[in-house]
Amino acid sequence: MHSDPKLEDRLVALAKTHRAWGCPQLHRQLRHEGYRINHKRTQRIYDEKGLVLRRRRRRRLPEHARQPLVQPIRPNQCWSVDFMSDSLADGRAYRTFNVLDDYARDALTIEIDISLTANRVVRVLDQLCEWNGVPEAIRSDNGPEFRSETTQAWAKARGIRWDFIEPGCPAQNAYVERFNGTYRLEVLDAHQFRTLNEARATTTDWLTIYNEVRTHSSIGHLPPRVFKQRWQQQQSLFIAGSG
Repeated sequence: MHSDPKLEDRLVALAKTHRAWGCPQLHRQLRHEGYRINHKRTQRIYDEKGLVLRRRRRRRLPEHARQPLVQPIRPNQCWSVDFMSDSLADGRAYRTFNVLDDYARDALTIEIDISLTANRVVRVLDQLCEWNGVPEAIRSDNGPEFRSETTQAWAKARGIRWDFIEPGCPAQNAYVERFNGTYRLEVLDAHQFRTLNEARATTTDWLTIYNEVRTHSSIGHLPPRVFKQRWQQQQSLFIAGSG
């Protein structure tokens, strides 16, 4: 089979830019960008170019922790939220507050600061409601910021059901847990930030790629925003047809 330098260069460029992407993810991205290539050829070029990704072995979860989640059928049916922690180069700890729309798996925001209180959580969620609409439900662990009177009073006033997962069962919040793992691998573990602004800027750039470029197998091998836009277009056509 004849070589295609343009395709090969694109595969190498993607692998260098997104070092945590393995061959299947790179293949899906090439197909999404319009390259005509089968998975065997992608694998062959991937091996020839020495792009093999070294992966850490994952700890196998006990069977009782694996509980399937209901797949939402529309945006804003359920958001998942969670905190993560990391440290700057000088040793100062900081936190991230991650918010995901479960329908398209798109990250609505990642808020970053040294301290993220319940009041801050409410401000962030309130802004997201203004930008994206109000979710029917929010899923989280039992962290004090989520259990606080401030957060629960806000949710009640907005008419939002707050679903707490069982203690010690992160698999019940699997959408955001998987997102956290990707964010950890591709951003937090890949960089040593000197300042919060560096962390915020890199995260903002990464979110654009995650939401608008990176394909996801769970949503038809599309980027989250494209998947959500298709739903919006279908709704517009349905409304127009009903009229």
